[in-house]
Formats: sequence, structure tokens, C-alpha cells
Amino acid sequence: MATCPRGCAPAVRLCQKLNRLKTLDGDMMATSLKRCLSTLDLTLMGVGGMVGSGLYVLTGTVAKDTAGPAVIISFIFAGIASLLAAFCYAEFGASIPKTGSAYMFTYVSVGELWAFLIGWNVILENMIGGAAVARAWSGYLDSIFNHAIQNFTETHIMQWHVPFLAHYPDLLAAGILVVASVFISFGVQVSSYLNHIFSSISMGVIVFILVFGFVLAEPANWSQEQGGFAPFGLSGILAGSATCFYAFVGFDVIASSSEEAKNPQKAVPIATAISLGLAATAYILVSTVLTLMVPWRTLDPNSALADAFFRRGYSWAGIIVAVGSICAMNTVLLCNLFSLPRIVYAMAEDGLFFSIFARVNPLTKVPVNAILVFGILMAAMALMFDLEALVQFLSIGTLLAYTFVAASVIVLQSQAISEDTDEPKQYESLSDKIQLVDSQVTRERRGVGQLKACWEPYLDRLVGDCEPGEVVAFCVTGLIVSSVSLCVVLEFGNNELQLPVWSFAMLLVIFSLALILSLALIWVHEPRKNSKTFQVPLVPLTPGVSILINIFLMMKLSLLTWIRFTVWIAIGLFVYFGYGIWHSKEGKRELQPKDMAARYVVLPSGSLVETVQSVQPDGQVDTSGHLISSASIPAAEECAEKR
Repeated sequence: MATCPRGCAPAVRLCQKLNRLKTLDGDMMATSLKRCLSTLDLTLMGVGGMVGSGLYVLTGTVAKDTAGPAVIISFIFAGIASLLAAFCYAEFGASIPKTGSAYMFTYVSVGELWAFLIGWNVILENMIGGAAVARAWSGYLDSIFNHAIQNFTETHIMQWHVPFLAHYPDLLAAGILVVASVFISFGVQVSSYLNHIFSSISMGVIVFILVFGFVLAEPANWSQEQGGFAPFGLSGILAGSATCFYAFVGFDVIASSSEEAKNPQKAVPIATAISLGLAATAYILVSTVLTLMVPWRTLDPNSALADAFFRRGYSWAGIIVAVGSICAMNTVLLCNLFSLPRIVYAMAEDGLFFSIFARVNPLTKVPVNAILVFGILMAAMALMFDLEALVQFLSIGTLLAYTFVAASVIVLQSQAISEDTDEPKQYESLSDKIQLVDSQVTRERRGVGQLKACWEPYLDRLVGDCEPGEVVAFCVTGLIVSSVSLCVVLEFGNNELQLPVWSFAMLLVIFSLALILSLALIWVHEPRKNSKTFQVPLVPLTPGVSILINIFLMMKLSLLTWIRFTVWIAIGLFVYFGYGIWHSKEGKRELQPKDMAARYVVLPSGSLVETVQSVQPDGQVDTSGHLISSASIPAAEECAEKR
């Protein structure tokens, strides 16, 4: 067996630390939080997270500037793309009912450093998202009173003219965040109750808009005289889909709440499907009503729905729309304040973030420290910063999390997991794969992550001797690299790179073939079948397409967004290497000599014996060249004597 030189041993150990995986306890339902959320609670949380101010603002903006009445098709495409990502979240939320969402899913299947960076970005995403919604809530309410609040603040309190800062301190936005944080700290049931109230009012207003809007509908607004149904063509529909995709961001709050669900195995997939279906239906129908009520060219991007009713002579309906808009923004605000502390709590619980945030209040069963501290930080951002320049940063964190979760699904389904054991479970990463079983025995006992029997005559020589799941892990990397390369060529090949036509076409063919080959090699390996919890259909196609869509949308973001992203990642790496890597509970677990794990040993007779042994840092090499722990040798000899 090949060994690396002594000089590279520290680098190998560092690489193993960065890629170590989270070990899950046998009892997945055990938690210090309170499991009290039903399927209805999770569904309304998902609806509240998705159907927010975007319904009242985004529909008019995309219809007027990007797609025209074909915004309906844009929302259909965006809903399908979001469904692919939602499938991946639903599988993880059902099979691993732990709080932390994308952070947790990445930790159990990809590695510690990647999980930390995903969690780090999701934290910023939720903080900016919550602050932006609070400012939108404040501005919308202020506009109802003819901007009296803004005028009073600028005249009697203060105003400033500093780059990246707002023109005046938004006390109303900061105040609503502090109040909401206090309410959420009272417990998950209080948060759920408030969400029920605001979601019910919001959905009632949506029903009113649809019924009254269809009564006022005029099909002539889709006629050729008004520009037709799709005045911007297919390119406008696709551009609108890219914008509409972000309207569905928010369903991940369901996966974040899985540790507080009564029956997450069933509730998480059902709530994800229903909430996404309701949100997509609401966006599509409201877009239909809006573009039929008034000509799409005359829409007011800032308040399209209220303005449409006002122009049709029903100004009183605008008040109802305003109430619905405020309630919808309240639900989004609650979802941000609900998700953010739980991600911080999950990272702190694993030792990767400051331990003070891992404390759970014994009465309310929620991480009060994380709720209050990050609620106040969010309020400070809403108070001072002009968040218009930062809002686009939300996109890159969300898309990156979607990409890693989709990749994690493929990795997860190529690993054999014991579903019934009470022992700690640890998923295998590429750096942990050690060949312990004779290859002949392995071929005879095909399992999860191994080559399918029907493909053995064709591919066994090429990949038959690889470890279970090893080829899949490499192919997932190849899938991501080929997707990035393909999207770079598509987005920048003609303009920024100015590639010749033959070079552009050749690169498209090469990267497309590489992507298809990666998917094909993943498909020819045995997947993990689990009838107890939801699984993503059509793996690896479903997560593979999701990865491609997410990366393509990331390539459309501005250079300034990527620069901010790089700076935030650099700060995150400083936190991880300064604190997280030294306090990681998985790192401490590795130092404990009593950790037990199952290993398979091939006896001289050729039979396969499972032994439970202590995991030691040093090992021995058997006569066949396979590494086995020293603790397994007496156990194997004892088994041989008994035979």
C-alpha cells in the first residue's frame, strides 16, 4: 500500500480535518429543542417565507420591464427550477431531521469547511434579507401616511449623507425587528401562532385580489394592440424566470424547522410540496390578474396591484391590498428571524461557532442568545445601511447553498447507511475511503455506491476496483466543474471572452459531453433505496439539472457581488481557522480513544466478518495490503478460532 512522504503528513492531516464529516447520533429525533410543529405549521411557514413583498412588487416589475404578460410563463419556469432544489431540501429534512438546513446537509455529506462556509453565507443572507424586508415594510407603511415618518425623522432627529448608509436612520424598521425578535424568543409555538395569523390574512387578501381582479379582467390587454402576450420574446421570458426564481426563496425554512417538527419524515416533504405549489399558484394567478386588469406598459413597478385597482376606480381595494402586503412582509420577516438563529445554533452546537449561541432556554426551548443577538444586529443593519446595493448579495448565498445541497443528495444516495441502528452514524467522505474488504468479495456482494450488475461486463475493468461511492464522489466534482465551465462559456463566450464561433461551439460540446458523462457514470452505480423517508426522484438527473440552473444564475450576478462574496468568504475563513477548527466537536471526537466503529475483516477462509473495534490513529497493514486497525486483529483471530 502506497504511503506518502513524512513531509506531506501535516498537509494530509489538515485536509482530513477540513473534510471530516458530522457524526449523527442513532436517535435522530433526540433534541434539546421542542418538537411541536405539525405539517400545517410547516406549510404555513413555507408559504410565509415565499409569498412576501415579491407578490406585490416583483410581479409588476418583471411584467413591465422584462417579460410583459408572459411573466406567467416566467413564474412557471422559475417554479419548476425551484421545485428541483426543494426536492433536495425535502429529502435531507426528512432523512436528517436536524436544524441547520443547508449547513447541516453539507456537513454530513461533503465536509466541515464547506459546511461552515455555507452556513456563514446563509447567516449573512438571512441578516440582509431580514433587514431589507424590514426597510421595505417601513417604507410601505410610511407611504400610506404620505411619508410623514421619514419627514419627521429627517427634520427632528437626524439625517446623513454617507456612502452605503441610508439618508436617515430608519427607526421604524429597527423597531419592528427588535419587537419581532422578542416575540420569537418566547418559543416556537408563539412564532408559529403569529405566522398563522399573518399568513391567513395574506392568503385571504390574495383570494380577494384574484376574485375581484378576474371580474375586472379585460382580455384586450393581451392583444397585439397592447404589444401581445410575449412582447420581449423568449429571451425576456428566460430573463424574467431568472428574476422570478428568487421569489421562491424561503422554502428552506421548512428544512430548518425539521428538528422542531413532530413527524419530520412525513411533514417536511408534504409541507415543502404544498407550500411551493401554493406559492407558485399565487404568483401565476396574481400575474394573470394584474396583466389583464391594466395594460402591462402602464404598470407601476413599486405598487402594481394597489395602483391597478386605483386606476380602475376602486381606491378602497388598494387599502385591502396594502394590508395584505404588510402581513405578507411580516411573515417573511418572521421566517428570517426564525431560520437565522437556528443555523447559528447548529453551528455553535457543533463547535464551529461561538458556544454562547448553543445555549437553549430551558423554558422556551429556543436558542434565545442567538435570537436576540442576531435580531439586534439585523435591526442595526436596517437602521443605518442603504441595503439596495447589498440586496443582490442575497442571490449568491442562496444559489451556492442550493448547489451544495443538490450535490450532497447525490453523495448521500451513493452511501450505505444503516437506518435501524442506535449507534452513531457517519457518512463517508472521499478522504475517509479505505479499502478494507478484498475486491473479489466486494464484487460478489454488490451494494450501494457500487457498479450496477448489468454494467459490470463493460465498466468493471475501468471502475470496478474503486471503493463504494468513490467514483460517484469524483463524478459529482466533475459535474460541478463541467457545469461551471459550460455556464462561463454560455454567459461570457461571445461578449467578454470574444471567442470565435468554432471555439465557442467546440467548448460547448466538450463541456456538455463532460457533464453528460458525469451524470451517466453516477447513474450506473447502485443508489441507496429507503422506503421510510422521501427520496429525490430521478437521481442524478434532478439534482444535476438543479446544479446547472443554480450555477447559470450565479454567472449572471454582477462583478461587485462576486467581490463582496469573496470578502465575506475571507472573513469566514478567518473565523473558521481562528476558532471553528480548534473547537469542532468532530475534532474532539477523533481524539477520544473509545470511539467505536464497525469494520469488515476478511478471514483466511475468505469469509466476511464484521468486528466492532476502537478507531486508532495508527494502523497495521495485513498481508493483502489492506489497512486494518490494530484492535481488529485479536477480534479476527478469535472469530477464526471459533470457526
